[in-house]
Amino acid sequence: MQHLDHDRLVFLALGEIEADNGDSTHLDTCEDCRVEMAALQQVAGLGAETQGLSALPDPPEHIWQGIAAEISAAQALPSLTTAPRQQSVDQPISGPIPERSTNDPVPERTAQGPGSLRSNGRSRAGRRGWSRWAATAVTAAAAAAVGVVGTVSVLRPDDPAPAPTPAVVASAPLAAYGSTPPAATGDARVLDGGQLHLHVANLPSVPGYYEVWLINPTTMQMFSVGTLGGSSDALLPLPPNVDLSAYSVVDVSAEQYDNKPAHSGDSLLRGTLTG
Repeated sequence: MQHLDHDRLVFLALGEIEADNGDSTHLDTCEDCRVEMAALQQVAGLGAETQGLSALPDPPEHIWQGIAAEISAAQALPSLTTAPRQQSVDQPISGPIPERSTNDPVPERTAQGPGSLRSNGRSRAGRRGWSRWAATAVTAAAAAAVGVVGTVSVLRPDDPAPAPTPAVVASAPLAAYGSTPPAATGDARVLDGGQLHLHVANLPSVPGYYEVWLINPTTMQMFSVGTLGGSSDALLPLPPNVDLSAYSVVDVSAEQYDNKPAHSGDSLLRGTLTG
């Protein structure tokens, strides 16, 4: 049986050409070509699945070791371009076997039988050899793809899952207060669990430090929540019994290093919590 050309099978697997009636009929009746076609389609599919991946970390070393082992196994397979010399089943050999020079061409055999070769010089054994090589290539490609995707999705399988983001139970936009430049802004968010997240921007430089307060606008009583460091963000713990409906004003003040715990009276940002 005349098999489909290998290059044509490659283009069919890649979808570069469409199968005509002759191709379809042959694939329906030839198991060798179907196996080769399926292997090529698997390789093409693996390549298509990775087109959207970019800037990926290198696969683990054991992936490359596995690929190298598969390639070594494929190289140890019988050659696909030569076939063992076999005695014809219908022409028994009698007498001494003459020696043949290595330069003499190998005659092509067209007789049908277990030891015959096809007219194009490729045997069914060769076709099976190719199928085994293709299967090896698929295994190597699949191992590489699984290794890359596994590296992307799970860099450390023993790492704990990230904690869920706490819910926001109250918030307040902070605006410049008093003589503070209008470009100074910020926002405050009270998180479920008793923490105040503060974000500020464009605060004027001060010789001391910034302190955060909660103020009762009715009584003007206040207490310090904490201080801002050099970052524009701070996460400060709140007292467990704080009444945010009463102490609803968030204030950011400029303080001096004067050992005085009271508010300096120099407020930079203020806002009222809602929610």
